[in-house]
Amino acid sequence: MTNGAKALMKTLVDAGIDVCFTNPGTSEMHFVAALDNEPGMRAVLALFEGVATGAADGYARMADKPAATLLHLGCGLGNGLANLHNARKGKVPVVNIVGDHATYHVQYDAQLQSDIETVARNVSPGFVRTSQTTDALCQDAAEAITAARGLPGQVATLILPADVSWGEGGKPCSVPPQPAAPIADDSAIQAAAEAMRAGKKTAILLGGRALREPALLAAARLAAHQGVTLFAETFPTRIERGAGLPPVERIAYLAELASLQLSEFSHLVLVDAKAPVSFFGYPGKPSYLVPETCQVHTLSTPEQDAAGSLNKLAEALGASGAEPMLQPASRPGLPKGKLTAEKVCRALGDLMPENSIIVDEAITSGLMLNALTAGAPRHDLLTLTGGAIGQGLPNAVGAAIACPERPVFALIGDGTAMYTIQALWTMAREKLNVTSIIFNNASYSILNVELERVGAEEAGLKARSQLDISGPVTDFAGLANSLGVHGIRVTTAEELVKAMKYAQESPGPHLIEAVVPESLNGIKRKVLPWLLKSLPSLPRPVTKALKKKIAP
Repeated sequence: MTNGAKALMKTLVDAGIDVCFTNPGTSEMHFVAALDNEPGMRAVLALFEGVATGAADGYARMADKPAATLLHLGCGLGNGLANLHNARKGKVPVVNIVGDHATYHVQYDAQLQSDIETVARNVSPGFVRTSQTTDALCQDAAEAITAARGLPGQVATLILPADVSWGEGGKPCSVPPQPAAPIADDSAIQAAAEAMRAGKKTAILLGGRALREPALLAAARLAAHQGVTLFAETFPTRIERGAGLPPVERIAYLAELASLQLSEFSHLVLVDAKAPVSFFGYPGKPSYLVPETCQVHTLSTPEQDAAGSLNKLAEALGASGAEPMLQPASRPGLPKGKLTAEKVCRALGDLMPENSIIVDEAITSGLMLNALTAGAPRHDLLTLTGGAIGQGLPNAVGAAIACPERPVFALIGDGTAMYTIQALWTMAREKLNVTSIIFNNASYSILNVELERVGAEEAGLKARSQLDISGPVTDFAGLANSLGVHGIRVTTAEELVKAMKYAQESPGPHLIEAVVPESLNGIKRKVLPWLLKSLPSLPRPVTKALKKKIAP
């Protein structure tokens, strides 16, 4: 006879789920033991549940298939919730397995008893199920896998009671193949085509899988033929970019700038994206960022084939043979002198090899990253899709496991690094090819910006101290070395370049602590110059309006 855990493991592997990121406890021990009987499953231990869930997210973004997690009860799920939130917002497939007490033990309300299903629905609204019997377990798992890898991808949570796991009589189940995504219907094609023929300024906003090469090329043909502008959503799940690919300008994080980016357009066509909204509500400022004079059209939804829909639209407009504009190859040149956040981004743009993966959670320190890596060799960029910080280092773990032949660079703010610093231990244990660059400016810099943007300009010393992490300043290089990762602190551009070259030449992982000044020390004093440099394509009327709107 086969117990439930062994049958579940076989079901997962047969469905192509061959990596599980784990942080187990007592109720998951039979699942852990079953790992020894399934050579097709790679188990990756994380020292914190948020690392396990963030790694599963990063893996799925790059592997284009789900990984599994293994979490311990409701408390373990709670610890992993933030990065499951990011996965949900990024429409990333994850099979989230959460152990539970034995079904007969629940009635006693033991110390670790909690309502796991209620917690899980926050990040897994489309599929939450507690398997009640060993006989039903594998069918439940098959349905969880089907839900996770559908379109759009989602977090599917399967709750595994201990007695269901150890019970005998489990039978592996097969998972049906994923159906092909449909192309946009004729009415959506016609509406988008009419908007582009109308002779008014039109933009296409790309998100999700529309930011992969096939869809990007189709969109670029439309842009070349019809004169439309291409935008990407603010925080893409994964965008393919660099030399030889179509350049796409991302919608800005700051609502003031995003509104100005969109202000000149009469039509906005959405492709696997939603209309832009402000990250937060601000006093006296709109939350919906599309101008009232702009008509929004949906070409394709996340449930549909973005590339196929764009190609169908191009055919309808006679744009299939248009020559797309591609990003020319360029390197920004190596920086010199005292280190700044901009110089770190410049060094990466100059040194990054072909086929790199960049995980961007640099927050304010990464404002120049897009501009300074635009002409670098083609690469993938993963971003903070849900805004819950602590995603970057775990995402890098997952991306490196999904693509072991590709170099991974994780650009991380010092504040966010401390949320999931345990990821460094997993990088060392798994010998992953990751170079983590921590921008140490000893500040929650983005919150200094937000403090002013919400109108709290009279904040005093006590309020400001809540955004200051300079006492004490964290020694990230020392932390890295203690966790088994080669770490070094750099204060000049020359030291940074030397450290980056060493990291490329030596087996990983590596951590470079870049000591930099605070990137943004007040929105009215410093944000404007950064914005104007990072988005040089803004037309002159927009930059003038921006100066008037934001500058003192």
